[in-house]
Amino acid sequence: MCYVAEKSFVHLEALQGLAVRISGERSVDAVLESIVHGLAQQPDVALARVWVTRPGDVCASCRMRPACPDHTSCLHLLASAGTSLTGDQWSRTDGTFRRVPFGNLRMEFCPSPVRAIATDRAGQLLHVSACSQWAHPDWIKQETIESFAGHPLVFRDETLGVLGVFRRAIINEEEFGWLQMFANQAAAAVANARAFSELDRLRQQLESHNAYLKEEVDNALRFGRIVGRSRSLLHVLRQVDDVASTDATVLITGESGTGKELLAREIHERSSRSQQPFVRVNCSAIPREMFESEFFGHVRGAFTGAMRDRPGRFQIANGGTIFLDEIGDLPLELQPKLLRVLQEGEYERVGEDVMRKVDVRVIAATNHNLAEEVRARRFREDLFYRLNVFPLALPPLRSRADDIPLLANHAIAEVSERLRIPAPALTQADAERLQQYDWPGNIRELENVIQRAVILSKGVRLRLDIALAELPLPATPVSDPDAPDVILTDREWRERERANLMKALQRADGRIYGQGGAAELLGINPTTLASRLRALKITAPKPR
Repeated sequence: MCYVAEKSFVHLEALQGLAVRISGERSVDAVLESIVHGLAQQPDVALARVWVTRPGDVCASCRMRPACPDHTSCLHLLASAGTSLTGDQWSRTDGTFRRVPFGNLRMEFCPSPVRAIATDRAGQLLHVSACSQWAHPDWIKQETIESFAGHPLVFRDETLGVLGVFRRAIINEEEFGWLQMFANQAAAAVANARAFSELDRLRQQLESHNAYLKEEVDNALRFGRIVGRSRSLLHVLRQVDDVASTDATVLITGESGTGKELLAREIHERSSRSQQPFVRVNCSAIPREMFESEFFGHVRGAFTGAMRDRPGRFQIANGGTIFLDEIGDLPLELQPKLLRVLQEGEYERVGEDVMRKVDVRVIAATNHNLAEEVRARRFREDLFYRLNVFPLALPPLRSRADDIPLLANHAIAEVSERLRIPAPALTQADAERLQQYDWPGNIRELENVIQRAVILSKGVRLRLDIALAELPLPATPVSDPDAPDVILTDREWRERERANLMKALQRADGRIYGQGGAAELLGINPTTLASRLRALKITAPKPR
């Protein structure tokens, strides 16, 4: 039967204009509100509502619980607009029918229309005269409702919800078809708004993640260019905090490439002398015959080639800090001359008999064991004690494997900026590969590898495979000196390494960390051991 509306319902142009408006909304709530309010303003529309498909959330208190098939999802009333003949506004979404199951039900109108619309994805056009079982006949009569039109909101084969319109006049087939086209456009608008909301959520998550990373980087870089947050490094940095504000002499020990000069500069920057000079002297690079001139200066004519007065390093550093790098390489016969200026704060320039006073803070560094050098009589004991007022031992990179990804990322950023190429990303797999190497050259070696990898990447992907392939293999275990020379294949070497790790785990009763753990037995950092176990797919047995 074809019904002809007594009064003009919405025109196609009006629905198209409403569709354009909702397509510009960026939030689902705004789209839904625009839909129901736009439809409620059309001629004789009493009520417009949108139910959206969502997981069940009030099943325990839902009056329609017995009709719900599985209690996992249902239709949620999220938008409602309309005006009663008494003047009341129908905008509430928390009424009796706030949730509608996908099963059989009797709603405010004829039985099961919303269920059929949502599950069968077919629109429904109902008229009061054709349905004698309206769920709320008093409301139908009081509000003079004549018809109901409902359409599923389907986008890319997914039912997003249901759009329903109650009208105080007959809705004809043409108008019902227009409403179906509008429902399709509304579904697309809802889907787009969801996508925009998800993008906004991801953007906020990314911003939060970036803020977290920035905080982590700030914490990692809060000691200037000293990058890291491993326990061993943080122990050293806490000592730096303690000694920096004093004028105490500091002796920094550590393997070559661990960053001793950076630590010395950080001590200077945190001291009261930070605005004064920081002067570095490489003791191993000064010729013996030029020692006094380099350290204390000379006057014109003091020796052949002395064409003018020249200040020494101590004079230049006056008021500031002098960093004596590689102090362990200073020849034994030159050490008393350095000891005098450290003890008395006085020196004479070469060719001059005037005693000069100097006020400097001394920071020395060495990769030698000076206590052993003293016992071997290669370093003066009194000079050692003069320097060793506050010792700081920088850990090697193999003892702070947790810092390797931070150091690598820092090096990538610096190299990329210097070379003016896009910075390639350091993946988790790359970081684990870097952590598996012992880095005998420490941070300096790591920086060289990263620089080579960045150059080879050409701004696309970090080419660690080539850069790491050029590194020497770890030292092989000590074998029987009487046994013939044997060259192991890579597979044999991996099997031997695997067997050695398993033996350490068994002896440590499956423990990796702590005293007596497998990492201690192997002499490596626990995180390095954990990385190797993952690489070799070894599962540590549970401790008894």
